[in-house]
Amino acid sequence: MTLSQEIITIGMVVLGTALTRYLPFLLFPAGKPTPKYIQYLGKVLPGAVFGLLVIYSLRNVSPLSGSHGIPELLAVLAVVLLHLWKRQMLLSIAGGTALYMLLVQMVF
Repeated sequence: MTLSQEIITIGMVVLGTALTRYLPFLLFPAGKPTPKYIQYLGKVLPGAVFGLLVIYSLRNVSPLSGSHGIPELLAVLAVVLLHLWKRQMLLSIAGGTALYMLLVQMVF
């Protein structure tokens, strides 16, 4: 990249970051009520995002080859059980990831 391309790239990154940080405050000021569709999106999008992540993470698991998806199944089960037990998202994700990595590296 040339120097001018680097400057333009950095400027666009700064602009994009500033826009995503300030735009919600400009569109939804503190004194006005939040529109119903934004409240709806706030309720349904977190679950949709996690559903998408689960599907994306398990898309290449084949029960007919290799370890037959056993490490993935155990890791998903660990995430669910940790979340039901402690109700802490970070603990659930970290615990499931750590278990999966241990299973893949040391067992399967």
